[in-house]
Amino acid sequence: MIEARNIHFTYPNGVEALSGVSVEVKTGEFMAIMGQNGAGKTTLVKHINGLLKPTKGEVLVNGTSTKKVSVAKLSREVGFVFQNPDHQLFCETVEEEVAFALRNFNFSKQLIKKRVTWALNLLSLTQYRQTSPFMLSGGERKRVALASVLAWNPDIVILDEPTIGQDHQQKEKLRQFIVQLNTQGKTVIIVTHDVEFVAECNPRVALMVQGKILADGPANKILTNRDLVAQASIVPPQISQIFFELSDQDLPQDIINVYDARDVIIKRLEAST
Repeated sequence: MIEARNIHFTYPNGVEALSGVSVEVKTGEFMAIMGQNGAGKTTLVKHINGLLKPTKGEVLVNGTSTKKVSVAKLSREVGFVFQNPDHQLFCETVEEEVAFALRNFNFSKQLIKKRVTWALNLLSLTQYRQTSPFMLSGGERKRVALASVLAWNPDIVILDEPTIGQDHQQKEKLRQFIVQLNTQGKTVIIVTHDVEFVAECNPRVALMVQGKILADGPANKILTNRDLVAQASIVPPQISQIFFELSDQDLPQDIINVYDARDVIIKRLEAST
């Protein structure tokens, strides 16, 4: 359980990034935080693992205030993948990078080997096991950073712009893995501009504007509300735009992905035969 209670945060330069944000994320939920650059998305999630402490208000992770525990202790429960992977990569090889946290958390050698192999296979990185992460492409480095967090199996996983630099195949693998994490009861929070990825995942969505939460609810309700997405400077998913243009055909207006669109079209075709 994550609880943000009326939190405010002002950076040392005087910029107020959060202004009275209150939100609750239950264990096992999947939430996408969306909004334009500077809306406060990354600032908000950095409060969950204690990298930032609220200027005013309180953040609780499983009932414990982040002001009262260290980042090191919170990191065992909260895995955080930065938008820029270079901010968290430093080991000489990909294998060492993925194993680093496991060693710090005192996992056994046998379990470290097993978890590293699992994470590398999951994210198609096995061939780079002995390669320096800094020799890889931006998208590959992003996957290394993700593997290094997923390897220790935290209860809460925060992904900041996880789809940047990833092709469609890798995005689909990520989507399937997030679904798997949710099935296992993990809490997943992503910060993203990738509206099509969010549409395919159909999670709970929080829209942020100028350090505040503008709206919070199911993706198919939030992303089809044209007034809300316009205020948050977000372009609606393509599927929802198509259904909007076909509104005179009496089609539902809360469709955002191809899976739901297929079901609606099949039902309409069956009804007409």
